[in-house]
Parts: sequence; structure tokens; C-alpha cells
Amino acid sequence: MKAEEIRALSIEEIQVRLNETREELMNLRFQQATGELIDFTRLPYTRRSIARYLTILREREIIDAMEGEV
Repeated sequence: MKAEEIRALSIEEIQVRLNETREELMNLRFQQATGELIDFTRLPYTRRSIARYLTILREREIIDAMEGEV
């Protein structure tokens, strides 16, 4: 999911997707540890997705804080 698409979501939706993506990463790590993982490219993609979600959540926190100061 692109950053623009994530920015269109509400904070609650982003947090839900973040939790789902974290669970997916955990499952991928278990599959890798047991030798069941076939598509190794999903690991970095999943980590990048988590980083995108966290970055956009942080952007919103900063914007909210700046609006509170004014």
C-alpha cells in the first residue's frame, strides 16, 4: 500500500492494519525458522509496510501537536 493510500485512512484503520501487518511478520518469521517460507521477499516488504504505517502515524501526531500549539 502506498503512503498516499495510507494517509487517506483514519488513525484507527491504520492501527488495525499495523497490527495485522505485525502479525503477518511474526508468522513469516516462524515460517522462516521452520523452513516453510518460500517467498523470502515478503519479509522486507512487510517490514517496510510497518515502517510506513508508523511514519504516517507519527506525522499525524506531530501535526496534531502543532495545531494544539497555535
